[in-house]
Amino acid sequence: MSSVELRLQTLAQNFRLEQSVKSPPPPTGSATSASTTKRAAILVCLFKGDDGELRVILTKRSSSLSSNPGDVALPGGKRDEADADDVDTALREAKEEIGLDPSLVNVVTVLDHIVNKRGMTVVPVIGLLSDIKAFSPAPNVAEVEAIFDAPLEMFLKDEKRREEEREWMGDKYLLHYFDFEADDGKEYVIWALTAGVLIKAASTVYERSPAFLEQSPKFWVSGGASTTMP
Repeated sequence: MSSVELRLQTLAQNFRLEQSVKSPPPPTGSATSASTTKRAAILVCLFKGDDGELRVILTKRSSSLSSNPGDVALPGGKRDEADADDVDTALREAKEEIGLDPSLVNVVTVLDHIVNKRGMTVVPVIGLLSDIKAFSPAPNVAEVEAIFDAPLEMFLKDEKRREEEREWMGDKYLLHYFDFEADDGKEYVIWALTAGVLIKAASTVYERSPAFLEQSPKFWVSGGASTTMP
C-alpha cells in the first residue's frame, strides 16, 4: 500500500471516529444552525487511475444554466431540508448530476467550508471511489455538459497554471487557473472556487503545500476557517 493510500485510509478512519462521537446539530433557527438556503456541498470524488495516480471527477456545467454557465465544477449543490448533513448533500447531488451511486463512495473527510461572494457556504467532501468501472456516468443534461477526470496532484504543481490578483473587502488574493487537456482532446480551464478546493484537497491528501504561492482571501466566519471565492 502506497503512502497516499495509507493517508486516505487514516483520514477515513478519523472521519468515521469523528462521526461516531459527533454532538447533535444545534436547533433550527439558532445562531450556529446551518441554513439550507445558504449552504451547499460539493464532492471531491477520487479514484485510482490506470497508472496508479489519484484522479478527481469533474464536470463542465451546462451553457444554459443561469449561474456560472460552461464552467468546470465539482458535483454538488444546495442543501435540501431532507438532507441529514453536508455529506448527504454532496452524495445526493452527485447522483442527481452525474449518476454516481452513493454506495460506491467511501467518504474520507470534510474540508473547512468556503464562503463565496454571494454569501453561500460551500462544504467540500472528499470521497474515494474504490471501483471506477462500477461507475457508469449518466449526466443530467439540464445541468451537466460533460464529465471528465484529472490527476489530483496537478493542483500542487506549477505547470499549466496561471494566476490573477484580485481584491475583496480590501484584501488581495490570487485566483488560480489550471489548463487541462482530457484524453479525448477536449480542453478545460479549472479556476476560481473549484481550483481553490482542489488545491486544498490535494494538499490534504498528499500532505504538502503547492509549488506556488496560494494566497487565499483573508476572510473568516464563526464556526470554522473559511475562504471567500468568486
